[in-house]
Amino acid sequence: MSDLDHFTASRRGFLGLAGAGGAALALGTGAAQAQKQRTSARILILGAGAGGAAIANRLADRLEGAQITVLDGKQEHWYQPGFTLIAAGLKPASYATSSLAGWLPRGISFVNDYAAELDPEANRVTTTGGQRIDYDYLIVATGLVLDWDAVEGFDLSMVGPENGISAHYASPELAEKSWHALDRFTDQGGVGMFGRPATEMKCAGAPVKICFLGEDIATTKGNRAKCEFIYNAQAQNLFGVPVIHHRVRQIMDERNITYRYQHVLKAIDPGAKTATYITPEGEITDAWDFINVIPPQRAPQVIRDSGLSWADKWVDQGWIEVDQQTLRHARYSNVFGIGDINGVPKGKTAASVKFHLPVVEDHLIAEIAGREGTKLYGGYTSCPLITRIGRAMLVEFDYNDNLVPSFPGLIAPLEELWISWLMKEVALKATYNAMLRGRA
Repeated sequence: MSDLDHFTASRRGFLGLAGAGGAALALGTGAAQAQKQRTSARILILGAGAGGAAIANRLADRLEGAQITVLDGKQEHWYQPGFTLIAAGLKPASYATSSLAGWLPRGISFVNDYAAELDPEANRVTTTGGQRIDYDYLIVATGLVLDWDAVEGFDLSMVGPENGISAHYASPELAEKSWHALDRFTDQGGVGMFGRPATEMKCAGAPVKICFLGEDIATTKGNRAKCEFIYNAQAQNLFGVPVIHHRVRQIMDERNITYRYQHVLKAIDPGAKTATYITPEGEITDAWDFINVIPPQRAPQVIRDSGLSWADKWVDQGWIEVDQQTLRHARYSNVFGIGDINGVPKGKTAASVKFHLPVVEDHLIAEIAGREGTKLYGGYTSCPLITRIGRAMLVEFDYNDNLVPSFPGLIAPLEELWISWLMKEVALKATYNAMLRGRA
């Protein structure tokens, strides 16, 4: 049975499903209503991105009398799941931008500054402006930083069609410039280089998505024969989950996309249009006409300097040492992590944030109430893996690399489906916004 047979072949049928169920993020029907817990606890949330804004809204609804402070120096909120759509020419940069403060609940304190020092022994954060914030509980939701300096010869000023360079992870505006570079490449042809860094990273499927989209755009334009697509995988696979790796490899074979394993980008020379890769056989240098640069990704320096990071895992990246099921810090019991900053085997997607939220909420409120929390995070990660414009695979998996589909028997996770594309292109932003408001 085709995906259309399960519905009425209408947009209305799809949106009804998305509103009632999980959609691409498995975002639910709303946070459960519960009696408010009275407390005078001082709760500091570092970061007002997807995780920080959402947990602020949830805690504001659940706690009475708490002093909730959100610390973040940004002015804008970026809808990062939309960056790939912008970089493929499907959305403008404005699609992914909104006021950061507008997502935060009333009654909390918003400090529009960055953390300069974090002392978990003293339960204190000092801002870059010199303000000292003491806390009883700390929620780390800073996200990660993109280490552009780690790619030798590269600078964000190079992004755009003039140089044939894309960097769609950087910002909504640079994702739009990346589209202009991809558009020119798929018009003129040549060699296009794609790939991902060797570090952990947010949305590990995004490098594959932009490669697939570029190939589809070239095909639609009638210019596929002029374009060579090369995907450089950082490991001995194209995706960390074996069954998804095999499916991605199959699609690349079908579409004549070259893939190379254990090729990690070290440097680019924009003048010569060459890229140097580290491989098991040594460094190699290749020529390109278009290159999509995605840098190594790490914890912010203030977190790495704080003593919250793992000492024996991800030592070059600095993710915080939380229990992978409770998301509570292993050494500081009043510290929790949400989102990309967590040092866990899976979970650097917006979908993962949705599943982090009830766990952290449950354990924090249980601690305040003098009882034990019960909710556990099983590693849920979702990636609407776009394979072409109008088709995607809705892949969802857990810590054990098991597929955990939200709609078993209805949406096949490894098939390229129209309905999975609409999950990404239409329903995802609305459900993401509901999450930010604490309603999912």
